[in-house]
Amino acid sequence: MLLKDIHDKGHFSFHESAADWREAIRMSCQPMEADGTTDARYAQAMIDCVEKHGPYIVILPGVAMPHSTENAEGAFDTTIGFMRLEKPVSFEEGNPEKDASLFFTLVSTNADEHMENMQRLYTVLTNEAVLEELKKATSAEDLLRIDAMLE
Repeated sequence: MLLKDIHDKGHFSFHESAADWREAIRMSCQPMEADGTTDARYAQAMIDCVEKHGPYIVILPGVAMPHSTENAEGAFDTTIGFMRLEKPVSFEEGNPEKDASLFFTLVSTNADEHMENMQRLYTVLTNEAVLEELKKATSAEDLLRIDAMLE
């Protein structure tokens, strides 16, 4: 399942807070930068997209899905990363609907694998019990426990 894959690849992190949404996006990429899936150019490409198009990556209240175009500069594989912040960041001041504490960071170099990842992510995002548990997750073990809820 998706959360187990994220766990097994080490593409997750848990943090108290981020200075702002830009730093949060950079932080969400760190586990993938650590293993060469992306480099810093990819985080910057996602930040540039939000600056240009607005906070479209906040797909549900509390949930952001940072991504850029397929084969964006600095992307070297197809994967999804997960990050949880204890304190949400605001993508649009004064609009709590655009705050996020859960980040599912998408990286794509293969359209078929990307579509498969999107379908697996949809299963997570449409399960309210799973989302509630993710909002409380603090460890790798929590990801595995929550993943078992999806079976």
